[in-house]
Amino acid sequence: MKKVISLAVLTAMLTGCMDLNPNGRSTSYNADGFGEETLITSAPQESLGDTYLLAAAPKYYVGTAYKVDDVQYIPVEDMTYNQTGIAGIIPTELNGTKTSNGEIFDINQMVATSKTLPLPTIVRVTNLSNGKSVDVRVNNRGPFVNTRLMDLSPAAAQKIGLNGQAKVQIQVLPEQTMIVKNATLGTVPVVEAQIAQPVAEPVVVEPVAETAAPQSAPVASGDYAVQIAAFYAQDSADALVQRMKTYGDAVVVNEGDMFKVRIINLDAARARSVIDNLRANEGMAPGLLKDGRWVNPDSI
Repeated sequence: MKKVISLAVLTAMLTGCMDLNPNGRSTSYNADGFGEETLITSAPQESLGDTYLLAAAPKYYVGTAYKVDDVQYIPVEDMTYNQTGIAGIIPTELNGTKTSNGEIFDINQMVATSKTLPLPTIVRVTNLSNGKSVDVRVNNRGPFVNTRLMDLSPAAAQKIGLNGQAKVQIQVLPEQTMIVKNATLGTVPVVEAQIAQPVAEPVVVEPVAETAAPQSAPVASGDYAVQIAAFYAQDSADALVQRMKTYGDAVVVNEGDMFKVRIINLDAARARSVIDNLRANEGMAPGLLKDGRWVNPDSI
């Protein structure tokens, strides 16, 4: 049965939410009792796609540990986040309200909520009942209902055939998330500067190593690298790199305050094979670099 909630009750619920942001204002919603409404069948307005998903946000917000109804939540950056659970739908009544990171909620955009992921984070949500997937931008806290991991905007829910609640898989897309984070923080990925410099230095040293013929071949053909994940904890990166060695020359690259797991020294054909295998065997969404610059993984 569809639940009808008065404006006064909705206002009280919004005011009573306990998500703690730097302004001391509550911008997320207490979703208890929501998510069971039948999705409107009219087609949503066309979304801006990747232009919106990867756009800079008003702020990049992780937040500290907080409690809602005596349940503690600990926000954390986790580029390997991959969980299954129940997802619901963000109430349409919240259209136009401000989210926890200062964006405006739009029911026609591909957006979602999370209790712990940084805002914004880009994730892929798959409806396990029909296999349909949608990439969404997590830009608000919630739902504060222990039975649900995430709520989707009506437009995103419609994309995957979600009417009410369903079991889904939620996977962080690390490359897209880093693009949004860098755009929001106004930083240029360190990867370009750090990989470009070593290319300049070996030019002087190269003649000494030129006598070793086997060395020159990998350098010429190994201009691609596949990035698998990025961590703030080195031990997490070290643990993953051991498992990834079956796919090639897996290493940990330290850039700024992050430790990135990459498979390096790949030619185009080998890079294509590694990407396909990681997607099929590991359920990952790897990124691709050529000569230290990000390129579309499907461009080779």
